[in-house]
Amino acid sequence: MGRRALPKLNPSLEYSAYYGEIGSLPDDWDVSSIFDPAVPLEVELGSGKGLFMTTAAGLHPERNYLGIEIRKKYAHYCAAKLSEAGRDNAYMLQGDGLLFFSKYLQDKSVDDVHVYFPDPWWKSKHRKRRVLNSSFLEDVVRVLKDEGRFHFWTDVEEYFHSTLELLRDFPMLEGPLDVEPRPAEHDMDYQTHYERRTRRYERPVYRSLYLLRR
Repeated sequence: MGRRALPKLNPSLEYSAYYGEIGSLPDDWDVSSIFDPAVPLEVELGSGKGLFMTTAAGLHPERNYLGIEIRKKYAHYCAAKLSEAGRDNAYMLQGDGLLFFSKYLQDKSVDDVHVYFPDPWWKSKHRKRRVLNSSFLEDVVRVLKDEGRFHFWTDVEEYFHSTLELLRDFPMLEGPLDVEPRPAEHDMDYQTHYERRTRRYERPVYRSLYLLRR
C-alpha cells in the first residue's frame, strides 16, 4: 500500500510551539525543557501522520507525549495537527529517533515507549536498518521507569517474530503480554493511520506489549 499525499494544512496555522528538530538540539538538551519531569511521559518512535499522538494526548491530558518522526514533512504535519487540536501536552521532534534515544533521554525517564508499524526494510541486506535492533532495545530498557511499558505493533509477521526473538535477550522486559484488538467505534478510531488502512484491507496486525521489571 503506497502512501497517499498529506492533506494540505491551513497556511495560517501556527505550530512552532509544538515542533523541534533533533539536529538543532544542544548537547545538554533534556526533556525537562519542554515537559514537567514529574508528569508521566510517553514517547512514540515514528509518528507518521500523528493519529496516535493527537488521540492519546487528548484522551490522557494528565500525561505528556513526545513524538519522533524522521520525515520532515510528516513531522511538520504532526506538529500542526497537535496545534490545531490544542494538545499542549504533546510535542513533535523531527530527526533520527535512535540518536535521540541514545543521546537525549535520561535513565528511567519514560513511562511508555511506542513503536507502531516501523519500516520493515524487506530485503535481507537492508534489515540492519530496522529500528528494532539490540542497540535501540538497550536504550528502551535504560530509559523506561520501573513498571514502564514497551508497545510494538506491525503488520509484517516475520518482523514481529524476529523482534520477539530479539527481545528474549532482555529478560527484564516481561512479555509478550496479550493485546486484544478492539472494534473501531468510528472511522478514525485506530491506534495509527497505518492500523486503520491495514485493518480496512483485512490484513492481520501483530501486537505486543512488554512490562519492564528490574
